[in-house]
Amino acid sequence: MFALFNGLSFQIVLGSPMILYAKTLHASATVLGIIAGMMPLLVIFQIPAANYIPRVGYKRFVLAGWGTRTLFTFGLAVVPFGASFLDHTTILALVLMLLFGFNLVRGISSCAWLPWIAQLVPEPLRGKYVSRDAAMSNLGSFLTVLLAGLCLGAAPHAWQFAAIFAFSAAMGWVSLVFLNRVPDVPISDEIRGSRHPVPWLDMLRHPPFQKLLLTVMGWSVAYGGMTAFTVAFLKTETGMTEGAILYVTSVMFLGGLSSLWFLGSRLDHLGSRPVLIFSYAMWLLILGGWMALAGGALKVNLPFVIGLQFLMGLFAALIGMANNRLAMAIIPPMGRNHFFALYSVFANVTLGLAPIGWGLLIDAVGAHHATWLGLEWNRYTVFFASTSLAFICTLVLAQRLHEPKAASMEQLLTQLLIESPQKFWVRFWPRG
Repeated sequence: MFALFNGLSFQIVLGSPMILYAKTLHASATVLGIIAGMMPLLVIFQIPAANYIPRVGYKRFVLAGWGTRTLFTFGLAVVPFGASFLDHTTILALVLMLLFGFNLVRGISSCAWLPWIAQLVPEPLRGKYVSRDAAMSNLGSFLTVLLAGLCLGAAPHAWQFAAIFAFSAAMGWVSLVFLNRVPDVPISDEIRGSRHPVPWLDMLRHPPFQKLLLTVMGWSVAYGGMTAFTVAFLKTETGMTEGAILYVTSVMFLGGLSSLWFLGSRLDHLGSRPVLIFSYAMWLLILGGWMALAGGALKVNLPFVIGLQFLMGLFAALIGMANNRLAMAIIPPMGRNHFFALYSVFANVTLGLAPIGWGLLIDAVGAHHATWLGLEWNRYTVFFASTSLAFICTLVLAQRLHEPKAASMEQLLTQLLIESPQKFWVRFWPRG
């Protein structure tokens, strides 16, 4: 239930509704990239914060951070009312300041989350846990974005944005109630009393961990800014209203929710490596669709855009689940807090810098365009083509991942494309 209400809360502040609000304040692509990248970028504070976990405890550490960030969300709910006496630049500055506070507190406190869950959930059930957690989070996100679309409509006023920010704050407060019910786990005296210097370089050189870090960083570069700039593309290039864009983007979370049916508990015996390779390959097909839309090879039509959003949500969820499960599997118990801090920091800092870089690329291309290979190469065609190259590099890195118990690609495809559909249709087969 915590994942559900957390999804109902954070998706408004960190997702499409905030991007659309920034667009109403005339934010440039670079500023949108800063907004999209701020949350993962500030995860860098997990490294110093990890030293304080043994003193405070996992549960208290996370609760303090999640509670404080909710206060910043209440502040965001007040900002839109300043439109009557403040200009757009000042309001945008206030939004950026509050988002910085929200994401700073989140970045510090989140360092205790994965070590807490890794100790709380037994190893044979971790794949099942991450899939269900992702499903509940995506369900909450879907409902939130759908509700935001209904609230904003075609031409939203400032008070409508204030209303959805207030809803986000209220749901964040409710999520704390359920978070408080999650049992804590004890921290061993050996870890609590350790005063030895942290061997950061040796941890980075641990071969399985190093390969995972490189792959996750590749994913972060490729995926960073994807949500923000597909929203910007739909807003500026297709003329969709804010409400319509939110309805369309909400389908992305339905895709994430369907990952529970698509993969479910099979992640534990299939392993993460084949799931990652398959998902990265599918992302290349998804980006081919966006390139065709941006380059004019296909006309923008609602069913096709909805299909792309669904697949984006599905394969982003599968990659997130597989990465987290693999991290839990290969990170040794000793030094777990600092290993997870490194994992989160490298992944999220890259995820934070990527949209800023992509935003600069989009602004640099600007209004320039040319025709080549049957496509109009404009700022968004260049963006989708560049992210495709990043996904190709990540696919190569994923093939080098170390996971001894992982299934082969043939076993994965058999499970997903043959056995699972058969089980689905057997449920509806008439029985005599």
